[in-house]
Amino acid sequence: MRTLTQRELNRALLARQGLLERLDRSLPRCIESIGGLQTQYAPSGYIGTWSRLEGFERGALTRALERGTVVQATLMRSTIHMVSRRDYWPIATAVRKHRRRWWLQATRHAMSERELETWAGRIRAALADGPQRRSVLVKELGMNSTTWNGATGWLDLVRLPPSGTWERRRADLYGLAEDWIGPPPAELTPDAGLEILVRRYLTGFGPASRKDISSFTGVPLPAVDGALEGIRIRRFLSQEGEPLVDLPGRPIPDTAAPVPVRFLPTWDATLLVHARRTLILPEHHRERIFHVKIPQSIGTFLVDGQVAGTWRCEDNRVRIDPFEALPTAVRREVEGEADRLTAFMA
Repeated sequence: MRTLTQRELNRALLARQGLLERLDRSLPRCIESIGGLQTQYAPSGYIGTWSRLEGFERGALTRALERGTVVQATLMRSTIHMVSRRDYWPIATAVRKHRRRWWLQATRHAMSERELETWAGRIRAALADGPQRRSVLVKELGMNSTTWNGATGWLDLVRLPPSGTWERRRADLYGLAEDWIGPPPAELTPDAGLEILVRRYLTGFGPASRKDISSFTGVPLPAVDGALEGIRIRRFLSQEGEPLVDLPGRPIPDTAAPVPVRFLPTWDATLLVHARRTLILPEHHRERIFHVKIPQSIGTFLVDGQVAGTWRCEDNRVRIDPFEALPTAVRREVEGEADRLTAFMA
């Protein structure tokens, strides 16, 4: 098996995420190819797409959410993601059992599955006449946050516009998925959904280890292994000798190719622990980005495929804070991309 260097893995991830060269495809297909957009903070989806998709304009994502071609919901790892309409049901079906199991274990059986099913039924009944805000549902049903968070794992809910958009950032308007985008395909099974989810992961983040796939999806290793059995895969080794898997024909670019400056939003998935081996976020900088004092994460920018500093919007301009002094030509490139992001956000 071919051994891949960290630099090769770095370039492979950049290419697949549209960070080496912006992608030229429709918005839903872009989101599919990068494995979804993590959007605990709604503007992150917009900025993350701007950095990845050629010719993207901000209103396009809001319109896609309004039309239902892009769907926002709690999915992988019980975190908020934007996915395409056609990917929603496969992914929701794939992670449903594992989300529920995680909740029951995390809360140490504070509530039984039967109790949570009962609460879920009450939420479903309350949503029968249309979408409702979480605050209204919790008050009318006499719930608390723990009950709500648990019970919603027993429902397929989506977060609906205008909430969870650039214009209204709190994603607190809920509806039933089958009402918003229609029911799931009758032939869809959890195994089939998981195979699609694993394919999406490898398309956007491969080559990767089994543990990487498990970490990103929130699905245990035995289930990941079962999904991989149904997929034709290509095998590699990391420099440390760990087996890696990938889909055939996916790019591993020349490591000598130039890499453009790119800006990433808070909680960008390329910086999370499942992608650690790529060193997009050098380990000695990790605590600057993810820290207990800044649980919301920080926006970052990449130079030569690695995080080289942070950015913030101040006085209606994107301001950069490099970790180290940048060469004049590099700083000029970073500031040029910051100006383009300023214009996008205006």
